[in-house]
Amino acid sequence: MSHLDPMNTTMSRSPLRFAPLAASVAIAVFLAGCGAVKPKPLTHDEIATRVRNDTAAMYKGQEPLNGALTLSDVMARSLKYNLDYRLKLMETALSQGLLDVSKLDMLPKLTADAGYRWRSNDSGGTSIGIEDRIVSLRPSTSEERAHLLGDATLSWDVLDFGLSYFRAKQAAEDVNVTDERRRKVLQNIVQDTRDAYWRALGAQRLLGEATSVADNINAALEKTRQAERAGILPPVEGLEYQRALLDAMSLVTQKRQEMEFAKRELAALMNLAPGTDFTLADTSEGALAPLPSSIDQLEQMALEQRPELREEDYKTRIDALEAKKQITALFPNLNLFGGIGYDSNKYLYNENWTQGGLSMSMNLVRLAGIPAIKRANKARMEVDDARRMALSMAVITQVRVSVERYKLAMYDHSLALESASVDQRLASVARAGSDNQLTSDLETLRTRARSLVSRFQEASSYAAAQSAYGRVLNSVGIDLMPEQVSGSDVATLSRAIQTSLVEGEKHVFTQVVDVAHVDRPFSLSVSGLPAKVDGAAVRDAVGSVLTGNRLALGNGNDSLAVDLRYSATRGRAATRAVWDVTVQDKGGRQLMKQSYQSYLPDDATTRSVSALAEAAVLSVLDQLRQLSAAPETAAANTP
Repeated sequence: MSHLDPMNTTMSRSPLRFAPLAASVAIAVFLAGCGAVKPKPLTHDEIATRVRNDTAAMYKGQEPLNGALTLSDVMARSLKYNLDYRLKLMETALSQGLLDVSKLDMLPKLTADAGYRWRSNDSGGTSIGIEDRIVSLRPSTSEERAHLLGDATLSWDVLDFGLSYFRAKQAAEDVNVTDERRRKVLQNIVQDTRDAYWRALGAQRLLGEATSVADNINAALEKTRQAERAGILPPVEGLEYQRALLDAMSLVTQKRQEMEFAKRELAALMNLAPGTDFTLADTSEGALAPLPSSIDQLEQMALEQRPELREEDYKTRIDALEAKKQITALFPNLNLFGGIGYDSNKYLYNENWTQGGLSMSMNLVRLAGIPAIKRANKARMEVDDARRMALSMAVITQVRVSVERYKLAMYDHSLALESASVDQRLASVARAGSDNQLTSDLETLRTRARSLVSRFQEASSYAAAQSAYGRVLNSVGIDLMPEQVSGSDVATLSRAIQTSLVEGEKHVFTQVVDVAHVDRPFSLSVSGLPAKVDGAAVRDAVGSVLTGNRLALGNGNDSLAVDLRYSATRGRAATRAVWDVTVQDKGGRQLMKQSYQSYLPDDATTRSVSALAEAAVLSVLDQLRQLSAAPETAAANTP
């Protein structure tokens, strides 16, 4: 019988007394934890706090609006503050961070382990003979009941390194994928901004006149109602005029609302707080760029530059790396390790030691899956090729469709421009022939409303043409954002975008519209008027027509002189009136001369003469636009 230390015996028994208590406490804690987990909905205060914090963060750090915004200013604010684009930038940064993390997986692993071990009795054993089963040694132990231990091991798994290498390569390609998605979002924002900008600018230009026409229609409606009640107009005629006025009001309101919605879209793209008012710079529209000369060249550019196709290229690389990774997983695994260890067990001969080793393993069963792996990888690559070719066909189709849409939009705009000019002349002629009677005033107002609707349609058609122009660029995949910008403020970014716009568009269109282009202004002079006609009023009326059609007035060194000379020949019932419109440059060289004639009542008034002057200027509006936009070319072509 062996002799045991009484103290050790006491120590070995004392912990057993606490075992039931410890088990009971553990069970109680476990049950309490299970019962404490219950669904807890968000409170109203938590939701309100989240809304306040998000609202403050959405508009935080934005530069204040200063002055009227040009197209490049709007694009700069959209690209800097748009939340969708911010999200894509964050996703790109996240993918770069994941790449950095994946690189760490290729490094050897250094594992440090430390702990404390305790047991209630001694660890040990005895030995018996294999043949006679007789106990040959008395029970003994070589481990203390409580001791400290620790080790640090440096290991390197060759197979894990190979797999981590291919995963890191895939993460690197994923960075390229997210960057192409960022490019796509950028191009879409630029396209949406261009579309909304021109529609909003058209609404801004015509808003004042639309309000004036609406007020006049409301006043005319009240007059017709009073005339109907007083018996001045027959009921049917009065109601017909009211119906015509209401139709005109509906058309004006509908067109105005359609284009005013674009301002709210523009505010959302720039991430402005709701209710923030802003003004767009009323710059010259300029002529639309001619159609691209080579569709085949555009298709080639699109196949090379579209973000979607580049993304597919990177996905093909990822799938190729996936195939290599699966083949690598079939190789034998070689594991190298080495380290140091420590154990406070006093029975050990050596408490500190250094160890190392080498092991190799291989999953032989997985070798049977090699044919299946090869078939899967081949099918994956074939699917990638088929998807890329299908997308390439869609891209080519988009290029051709976008060019065709731009062609149709240019044609629609030319028709709308001509219609607006005709309706404006019709309104002027109707006003010139008005005799201040109620029916005549109502007809004049109706033609004026129709003229305003035509101008809304002309502005809408120009915005549609600009949108189609942008879609051609979008279909080709042109980046209208410079690679590097010297500063991060809106003004610097706007200047960089303005330069990049023109440079990028030159790759698609042989002649592009410079967003910073300013037309030459006109200086007006009116002569030959009857004594009772107010010359200033006639000049103001003509000036309003020019500015209303986006031609500038001024008397600078580069201005063009427009002279309107009035002459008239009296007849029996009417006066044959003629306006001679002459345009000269500062050097006195005549660039254009045309005549416009019509008939006026014998008693010519300021109103009728002004209206006829408006019609005369409107009849040569296209020529004035050409002279303003390209004076040298126009002058050279003038006989």
